[in-house]
Order: sequence, then structure tokens, then C-alpha cells
Amino acid sequence: MEIFGIWIAALLTLCIYSFLYKDNLFYRFAEHLFVGMSVGYGIVLSVHQGFIPFAWEPFWAAVKPFWPGVPREAGWSGLWKLIPIGVGLLFFSGVSPRHTWLIRYPTAILIGFGAGLSIPNVLRANIFEQTRGTVEPFAAVHAGTLSGWGIFEAVLMVIGVICTLTYFFFSVEHRGPLKWISKVGIAFLMIGFGSAFGNTVMGRVALLIQRVDFLINDWIGSIF
Repeated sequence: MEIFGIWIAALLTLCIYSFLYKDNLFYRFAEHLFVGMSVGYGIVLSVHQGFIPFAWEPFWAAVKPFWPGVPREAGWSGLWKLIPIGVGLLFFSGVSPRHTWLIRYPTAILIGFGAGLSIPNVLRANIFEQTRGTVEPFAAVHAGTLSGWGIFEAVLMVIGVICTLTYFFFSVEHRGPLKWISKVGIAFLMIGFGSAFGNTVMGRVALLIQRVDFLINDWIGSIF
């Protein structure tokens, strides 16, 4: 079975790489197989990790005390769980053209909660932490624990931050010193974009090397 799995993985890899020649039946087969398995896996994962623990089990826990012959120790306290379940069920109103307007309510609640949770995190990660990271090296300089290249790197980082922010400051026309500062900011931006792109290419090349190594050593090696 291990060798069978290696052959399946190798043939599907070659089917995907066949697109380098042109679009063909083998590539479309592997593409549709990947999409279908991904969707199927996602549905099963959503059912077992989302629907069952957060909807099915809370629903039966809420209505069970009201069954005939069951002691009602919980009373009405468990019925609040039915509110989020009912709001979630409104998403299915989109299947009915007459009641599709009901989907606005769960969508608004979802967006509202998402924005309320994400905005503080984004502010903390993209503004407060970035500001702290820019200023923190100078505290080390003041304490005497940073010197030499460390001081140069701290100063260069501050210059890059100020020049880059100046480039995106459009309230004043970029003339004179402001123009040159913004040009320095463009240089820092290009260095950052180039590093990010190079890192992305390096990651993709690493994936290619891993696949070629699999084909040569594991697949062809299993033949001989």
C-alpha cells in the first residue's frame, strides 16, 4: 500500500506538471480531483468541528429538559442557546427568493462581531506593536546594551519608517525636502517588496525541489 500511494502521488504530480506543456485532460482530472477532495474534507471538518459541537449538541441539551418524563432541573436557562442557532439558520433563507432578505440579519451580526474583534487586534499588531518595535532599540541604546551595528540598524529603521510614511502622506504636495524624503521612502518600499517577492519565489522553488526529489528518489527509487 505504501508503494501504491507513492505511485498515485507521483502520477498526480506529473498530471499537474503536464500543464507546463498545455492544458490537457490529465491536468483537468488532477485539478478537479484536488478541488473535490478539498471541498469534501472541508464539509466533513465543518460538520464535526462546527455543526455538531456548536449547534446539534447545544440544541438537544436545551430541549431535553422539556421532554415528557424528563426532570426539568435546567428549566428555561438552557433555551438561550437556541438564539444563536436560530440566527445561524437564517443563512439558509437565501435558498428562498421570497425570504432571502432575512440573510441580512446574520450577515450584519457576523460582520459586526468580526469587525469588533479584528479592529483592536489590527491596531495592536499593525500600529502599537510596530511603534514599540521601532522605538524599543533606542531604549537598549540608552541602557548601553546596544552599540555599533545595532545603533546603525536602529537609526536606519527609524529613517525607513519616517520616509515610507511620508510617501503616503498626501495632504501636502510633495515638493522640496518632502519630495526627496518620499523618494527615499519609495526606495525602502522597493527593498521590502523585493525581499518579500524573493522569499515567495524561494518558497516555491523549495516546493519544486521537494517534488523533484520525491519523483527521483521515492518514485523512481521504488521501481529499481
